[in-house]
Amino acid sequence: MHIESFNLGPLETNCHVLSHAGLAVVVDPGGDPAEVLTHLRDNKLTLTHILVTHLHFDHIYGCAALNRTTGAAVLSPPGDAELMQTELGAGGMFGLPRVEPFASSPAPLGQATFAGLECQCLATPGHSPGSLTYYFPQAGAAFVGDLIFYRSVGRTDFPGGSTARLKQSVEQQIFTLPGDTVLYSGHGLETTVDSERTHNPFFMHDML
Repeated sequence: MHIESFNLGPLETNCHVLSHAGLAVVVDPGGDPAEVLTHLRDNKLTLTHILVTHLHFDHIYGCAALNRTTGAAVLSPPGDAELMQTELGAGGMFGLPRVEPFASSPAPLGQATFAGLECQCLATPGHSPGSLTYYFPQAGAAFVGDLIFYRSVGRTDFPGGSTARLKQSVEQQIFTLPGDTVLYSGHGLETTVDSERTHNPFFMHDML
């Protein structure tokens, strides 16, 4: 198993590629996917799915192009569907480009298999109303979108956001994973469950 990450798009969103036995999944293609396509081609990888953690524009800019080029299905959180009727999902905020429309299917909650690997699709609302985390136990990796970052958390002031729900999602869904699970966020550095449970200032007071 191998994980490669790329900074894509105007907000330098982390796009992650998990590959296994010649198959791959892409998580959150937030910009022009040219680098991702080169990586897939150079490593002779077949893309099976494009997984979206939440439907904010900076995580989906590359979905249409990646789907068109590879034929891989886009799976997105059903709880975020209404965001695509707003600038937060469809783009146009802050003078940034609009998102090219793309077809997607609802990501399943619970157990799934992607690229031949078991995946647990966890409901982790807070940053957005339908935010999902994709946890791959065999890879020891969880793709958390903008739920939690290295020593920080995602903002909750966008429509549908909730600080209380975000903290509950982290505490009940993320901090209950094995401590050495690597957390791959939508922005910034990767980290681990143990590291954030111990040192993230947004949760340290809960330990006092």
